[in-house]
Amino acid sequence: MSKLKQQVRTLYLGTGPVSVRFRYVLIVFDAATIMFFVGTAHVEHGPALTAASMVMGLIILMDFSARLWIAKDKWKHLRQIYTLADAIVIAVLLLDPFLTQTLAFLRVLRALRLIHSYHLLRDLRRDSSFFRTHEDAIIATINLLVFVFATSSAVLVFFVPPNSETPYIDALYFTMATLTTTGFGDITLSTPAGKLFSVFIMVVGVALFVRLAQAIFMPRKVRYRCPGCGLFRHDTDAVHCKHCGGLLNIETGGAS
Repeated sequence: MSKLKQQVRTLYLGTGPVSVRFRYVLIVFDAATIMFFVGTAHVEHGPALTAASMVMGLIILMDFSARLWIAKDKWKHLRQIYTLADAIVIAVLLLDPFLTQTLAFLRVLRALRLIHSYHLLRDLRRDSSFFRTHEDAIIATINLLVFVFATSSAVLVFFVPPNSETPYIDALYFTMATLTTTGFGDITLSTPAGKLFSVFIMVVGVALFVRLAQAIFMPRKVRYRCPGCGLFRHDTDAVHCKHCGGLLNIETGGAS
């Protein structure tokens, strides 16, 4: 058993080519499930979609169990937001035959795992110069998209009237109009719960939108830990640490 556990740990945490390919396969699976969840969020679940949801739920459960098995601090691992999101998604998928569409939107929470998992950040920083250059903007974009799709699905389930001809488009339109504080007023949530949810979209959505704007327009920083004070982010052409003045040795691509 210990040998098997070490093999699983190597797949999830190792630095070899097999481990890296394994983690990229998991990310491709994550992306595929997220597209499936978003694409079927407003579709009535028949036998085929229910079966597909349960198969995905079992695969995600196996992945969840493996990560929990190899975790050094299992309680700390269980308290992480992405682990809790996975647990909710697994429950919704496996209980799909017994649930109404009311909780189906929670499957979109799987998107939280897309970028914050399997040492993916480390792999992308090593393998992709584009990701190293635009890391903050990419992560901020994914976080904003996750929020938009999750809240749009919630609006669709709880607030869009059943007689709407384009229910998902109406939900997405309302979410974007509220998030950007445009407020055209042609689609509104008039109930107390709807108004409170609109406030939630504005507060959280605007914060995520501002974070994305900062990541795009702020001067780029590189990740390099200062050996003196531990400061982790520096200007791309920094020679000395702005915090302690220590000498830095940041790798660059050379003069163009």
